[in-house]
Amino acid sequence: MRYIPHTEEDIQQMLDVIGVSSIRELFRDIPQSLLIDYPLDVPPALDEHALFRRLNHLASQNADTARYLSFLGAGAYDHFIPSVVGTIISRGEFLSAYTPYQPEASQGLLQSIFEFQTMVCELTGMEVANASMYDVSTALAESALMACNLTGRSKVVVSQSIHPHYRQVLRTYLWTNSRQMVEVPHSEGLTDLSALETAVDEQTACVMVQTPNFFGLIESLEPLVERAHRHKALMITAVDPIALGVLKPPGEYGVDIVVGEGQGLGNAMGFGGPMLGLFACKMEYVRRIPGRIVGQTTDVEGRRGYVMTLRTREQDIRREKATSNICTNEALCALASTVFLSALGKSGFRELSETCTQKAHYAAEQLCQIPGVSLRFPNAPFYKEFVLSLPTDADTVTERLLERQIIAGLPLGAYEPSLKHCLLVCATETRTREEIDTFVGALSEVLS
Repeated sequence: MRYIPHTEEDIQQMLDVIGVSSIRELFRDIPQSLLIDYPLDVPPALDEHALFRRLNHLASQNADTARYLSFLGAGAYDHFIPSVVGTIISRGEFLSAYTPYQPEASQGLLQSIFEFQTMVCELTGMEVANASMYDVSTALAESALMACNLTGRSKVVVSQSIHPHYRQVLRTYLWTNSRQMVEVPHSEGLTDLSALETAVDEQTACVMVQTPNFFGLIESLEPLVERAHRHKALMITAVDPIALGVLKPPGEYGVDIVVGEGQGLGNAMGFGGPMLGLFACKMEYVRRIPGRIVGQTTDVEGRRGYVMTLRTREQDIRREKATSNICTNEALCALASTVFLSALGKSGFRELSETCTQKAHYAAEQLCQIPGVSLRFPNAPFYKEFVLSLPTDADTVTERLLERQIIAGLPLGAYEPSLKHCLLVCATETRTREEIDTFVGALSEVLS
């Protein structure tokens, strides 16, 4: 009870007001089998020096990219982060104790958010972007709810080539908001257009696809947009922003809402977070966009300034009138991405994207020379990631390669039983030719 300020009398008084007799009754929805009814076996306190030694020992058990050779992607990517990113984001001009509602005290942060929004628009080819969201999965889910609100419809058609984790979050959002989710299968790794044609109708609020998709394959957006708009549904696309250095932006295809994962833009993988959700759309939808928007204006003396704009406080405090209950953003991660993109510039960003393309295709070409190894989806173009078909169980292969300090990729059997022998492999600009060759040699030995 050392860090809990409430006395037993305080706790009982609160329980009486709620109308329950005990804390156990308060949490009665939790099954008894999940409750711990014995004292926790917590070791005694350590001094600072001993504690750091203990933490370093625990950290050494992680398979991190500083010590292991990683070919794992599937949503979090090992991209190089220039040292200028950490230097800039630690400056005091960008520090803000709370949400920048008071513009006169938050101009540095507000300007950085405005620049971030501008860059997201330039990358995606869209007209307006928000100040970021938690991650791509919540951005995708929020975009579906936004489409339902805009169209007055409740059916969301989703390609199964979208990352299964994103679809899981989307399914939860739609279920809790009484919306219908209809999944369309993929055919050889790409959205099945004939199945999509059947699924989309006059009750459809939006069609959702990811490109490059979960398998690293590049979806053809033009026929998808056409089918969605024919039924007056919105087209929503999830993207890898770094791929937009070589791919045509979704906005040029007529996509209505674009979301994406910005982690690779100057943010470390961090064992799965924090992430950075990108969200951009057409200007006509700006007042229904979730999260924050920063705009540029002038003060009474004509000086340029920045301020939060175009959305009401109901978004934050009045659930019954809100189009979204997202009321914050990943400001520090967004700032890191802004610095990252500024440091690379247009030509540097394109070079980064091209290098990822070249490294991934070199890796695929070399790996497929191993007897029994081939591309699972050989007829579709891929970016940065690809699916290998192995002659044996992919889980076993990755475990054996992990013993050699190689994180081989993501076994796909847990997501689709038919892909039990398949491995999703990623190669970014950080993987050298020598590292790729090492991976090829190790995989060849494991399979022999």
